[in-house]
Amino acid sequence: MAPATSSRYTPFLLVLLLSAILVTSETLIKETHMTFYLQDWVTGKNATALPVAGRNKTSKPTDFGTVMVIDDAVTAGPKRSSPQVGRAQGTYVNSMLDGTDVHLIFSIIFTNAKYNGSTLEIQGADRFSLNQREVSVVSGTGAFRFVRGYVVLTTVFFRNLNAVVQCNATIRHY
Repeated sequence: MAPATSSRYTPFLLVLLLSAILVTSETLIKETHMTFYLQDWVTGKNATALPVAGRNKTSKPTDFGTVMVIDDAVTAGPKRSSPQVGRAQGTYVNSMLDGTDVHLIFSIIFTNAKYNGSTLEIQGADRFSLNQREVSVVSGTGAFRFVRGYVVLTTVFFRNLNAVVQCNATIRHY
């Protein structure tokens, strides 16, 4: 039988060990902040977002049930001519009866030197009628493998269904 004194130290040692694990895991978490711009162009000869399904053949992105496929430029600045740092590829669906909400599901594929080939996976409800809204970063690849985070979306330009959206991303690498 073990001495009685060793059992009274067991809870203390367990707490000490758990504290060391938590402190170590917190120091391994790296947080990255990034700002980039989505160039979402629905009209014109260089459209990057196209409706592929809807209630009828004339469905617009603002019609409930419209499914859009995107291949938007991701740029370093708000101007369409700003340096491109990647592409946003995926879909968004108008998911609110009054047409003021889309559900986003897309990948940002980076092409700039630092993150070339890495991706961020974005998902969430975009109440685009609001000035600012938040969507989730649910995963990533390459430099962003296993990340989690969020993106604050701010519309900086909107005309004739074309938009430039500022994306302020906060991501945690584990």
